[in-house]
Amino acid sequence: MKLDRILTVLPFIGLDIEAVDNDNVRIEYNPNRPDFSSEVGIVRALKGLLEIEIGLPKFKLSTNDDSSGYIVKVDPSVKHIRPHIVSLIAKKKEKEEGLSNESLRQLISMQEDLHNGIGRRRKKASIGIHNLDRIKFPITYTTAEDNFSFIPLDKSVNYTIKQILSELDTGKQYGYILKDTKRYPIIIDAENSVLSFPPIVNSNATKIKADTQNLFVEITANNKQTAEDTIAIIAMTLFDTGFEIQTVTINDIESGYNELTPNMQPAHLQIDANYINEILGLNLDINEISFSLKKCRLGTEEAHDKRISCIIPRYRSDIIHRIDIVEEVAIGYGIDNFKPRLPCSKTSGGKSDITAFFDVIREVMIGLGMLEVVNFGLVSKKMQFDLMGIKEKKEEDPSRKTIEVDGAKSNEHQFLRDSLIPSLLQTLSHNVHEEYPQRLFEIGKVFELTEDMTIHEYWNIGIVIAHNSAGYTEAKSVMQEVITACDGGGRYTTAAITTKAAASLNSMFIEGRCADIVFNGKNVGVMGEIAPLVIENLRLRVPVSALELNLSYLIGQ
Repeated sequence: MKLDRILTVLPFIGLDIEAVDNDNVRIEYNPNRPDFSSEVGIVRALKGLLEIEIGLPKFKLSTNDDSSGYIVKVDPSVKHIRPHIVSLIAKKKEKEEGLSNESLRQLISMQEDLHNGIGRRRKKASIGIHNLDRIKFPITYTTAEDNFSFIPLDKSVNYTIKQILSELDTGKQYGYILKDTKRYPIIIDAENSVLSFPPIVNSNATKIKADTQNLFVEITANNKQTAEDTIAIIAMTLFDTGFEIQTVTINDIESGYNELTPNMQPAHLQIDANYINEILGLNLDINEISFSLKKCRLGTEEAHDKRISCIIPRYRSDIIHRIDIVEEVAIGYGIDNFKPRLPCSKTSGGKSDITAFFDVIREVMIGLGMLEVVNFGLVSKKMQFDLMGIKEKKEEDPSRKTIEVDGAKSNEHQFLRDSLIPSLLQTLSHNVHEEYPQRLFEIGKVFELTEDMTIHEYWNIGIVIAHNSAGYTEAKSVMQEVITACDGGGRYTTAAITTKAAASLNSMFIEGRCADIVFNGKNVGVMGEIAPLVIENLRLRVPVSALELNLSYLIGQ
């Protein structure tokens, strides 16, 4: 296969080519594909797109029973510290061959990438890779006090846990993960030889080398799903490298429950062919869709009524929704095969009235020395409510209901925002190192859920002003300019807000230094000085004033 052909295909699976040096290609991969953390995973994907091997990759898992002795016993003491552990055994198929220097380098590189990516810098999950031949089973996952000692990786003398955390680089870097614990997680074998002090450092006793033939891999985690996703990626990589993968029994000492890991059962997701074609603007039949998916190393089974059952290998933890399947079809079909065309909808050209109007507002804001920002419509509970001193449902305003995302995959995207101000304050908190004054505005949508469970969307403008003398008066003068730009003939008044009557977002303001904005008899916004508690929560360095207006009402939308 010519290098030029490979270089052509690499960008279509989300890989950025950074440099090409003879036959070596340096690339950057997207963290949403953790299976690309090794050359093996990339080669596996390339084989599919180049039609060398298509469909589900070959994988065989050898299941051990309890009599094999490959057992990890989990002590109850770890359950409130780092409760989850999964493991596997990997044995070289060819006994005379061990790890090569290059495969060892790849393995360690993959371990660190998984730590930093899916493992969230070891906080969610950390990986230990050990020389199986130096271990006596059964293994116990338990805890120890800070005076417990062993020889850490690449050291020659004993260190206590306390010394590891205070003196070793890894302890200083990752010790914060265990900062609130009095006992520390430890993995020991049947002869009390230490394997690991997760998530900090492995023991030198089980260090792997270039000639190591058999491996024991353990992953400890605060999140079980992350642990299972990570070990599936490692299992697939080691299998493709020439290892036989065997299961390990995880035994809960307290309950007696046994579980075999890794679990490599594929997932199944049904999707309608019409949905795929609608999203991609194509007219593919079932066979064409199936072939495109197989090129992406997925399996397919035809269902009924033009539906396809997609079989997702366990190591593809990035596929969680049917839109992900659509993306795989696009990649398998070939991004370069898509042809640009004019939209089929009828348009009159130019800007819509509302877009043109927002441009006028932007000109006014820029003229006032403000900088526009754009934030996400989905926000975290912590940012939108907790740090603002706002409850999700206010007793003072029982009609107000928050709109939470069902099955949110990230804590950062839990709610549809009902105010722009928290997002703008978060932007200020990310720029405390920049010069003041800082004046920011955003024109964006907010969402409201009424008592009859109807969702309403509104265009709002949010404004924050941060400097040593920022106050109510400046916020009011900006508000007057916005209303004048919207409707110079409208009449507005301000109404003082009391703590007792404070509605949703008004509790972030200082009592007596904030007001509702009433336009033509309707409450259309709020303004005031941000409360010291909010400023402290966000570690802002100067006073902040803010205002928010409902543009949809002001312009009659």
